[in-house]
Amino acid sequence: MTEISDRQALPDLQRRRLLQLMGGLLIASTGLLSYGRLWAASGGNASQTRLLVVFLRGAYDAANVLVPYRSADYYRLRPNIAIPAPDAANPKSAIQLDEQWALHPVLRESLYPLWQKDELAFIPFAGTNDTSRSHFETQDRIEAGLDEHASLTEQGGFLARLNAELGQPASIAFTAQLPVIFTGEVTVPNLALRDAGKAPFDARQSNLLSALYKGQPNEEKVKSGLQMRQEVASMLADEMQAASRGAVSAKGFELEARHMGKLMRDHYKIGFVDVGGWDTHVNEGSSQGLLANLLGNLSRGLVSFKEEMGPAAWQETTVLVISEFGRTFRENGNRGTDHGHGTVYWLMGGKVKGGRILGDQVKIAESTLFQKRDYVVLNEYRSVIGGLLQNLYGLDRQQLGRIFPGASPKNLGAIYGDIS
Repeated sequence: MTEISDRQALPDLQRRRLLQLMGGLLIASTGLLSYGRLWAASGGNASQTRLLVVFLRGAYDAANVLVPYRSADYYRLRPNIAIPAPDAANPKSAIQLDEQWALHPVLRESLYPLWQKDELAFIPFAGTNDTSRSHFETQDRIEAGLDEHASLTEQGGFLARLNAELGQPASIAFTAQLPVIFTGEVTVPNLALRDAGKAPFDARQSNLLSALYKGQPNEEKVKSGLQMRQEVASMLADEMQAASRGAVSAKGFELEARHMGKLMRDHYKIGFVDVGGWDTHVNEGSSQGLLANLLGNLSRGLVSFKEEMGPAAWQETTVLVISEFGRTFRENGNRGTDHGHGTVYWLMGGKVKGGRILGDQVKIAESTLFQKRDYVVLNEYRSVIGGLLQNLYGLDRQQLGRIFPGASPKNLGAIYGDIS
């Protein structure tokens, strides 16, 4: 390889761009190398447990996804947007799950089969004790894993702390920017898959960049990072070309989720992705409309993720779907819903004891609402997620205390092979 003695061999702007991207490459290669060390140290028996956290940014309307069809107040307070009660003769009606709850009909072909296979569960009345109803503050607080009184600038994100406690298994954020949930002392790569089908460097640029680091301490990490990015780009480019040959796609998240499934099956053990657009103040719709379209894309994406994982990896996988808060139980004057409080979390995967509604509950009526407008929070998010992580990874109280300071884990019995 030709040595470069003059750093101006690259135009200044291009050189700066390459060097800026090197941070991500070094982080990515570090994550893969760290998991390799964990695997080697365990004699080839490192845990195959996989966790994907899906954050629905904008606060989705949980009451129109997990429908409280036995509540008369639900229909009285939502005259235009309520989902019709289960009715076998009406395909636009909710899908009955048990004697209290039903599922949005747009999920009939996607998520409902997972419920029937006991691979999907819901946790209503979940959320934080933060009552600001601020998207940004509450999102940051959830990702940080801290209570409503703690400073958000102190301890990074809870997935970063989990990563450290587990000895740095390969982890990734499928996002354009590193999210709060993965900030901290442990470096984690982030990669927006919608842009990953194009290789970040051509062959000439890769050679130049490698030469810049030849003989430097980070030489091997640079090589590993470049190789990883080129391999991912090649793999995704091939799939994108195949999809353009008339294959049906559910757009956006569905395509990205299939790529995520492949990467988490083959490389990564902890992942994070966020999906926006859930702030439905206006014309939310009922069985059809804005929310139904969002749910359709999301649910098809989640099924695509499962399909790409394959049966073996799916059996070791848990998907946690969360949002910053819920929405008002009463519809507003624009046939939408406003910022609320309690919400519903989802659990999916081969490790999930599904087909159940989990956690503490209360009868849904206007009289039981928080501040006469929202779902109450009975299943505090740090306790719920802490109990989930305890069961998935066998963490002790000291480890959980470092991940969620001051929280007590709540065991919902949601995971097969409980190792706590």
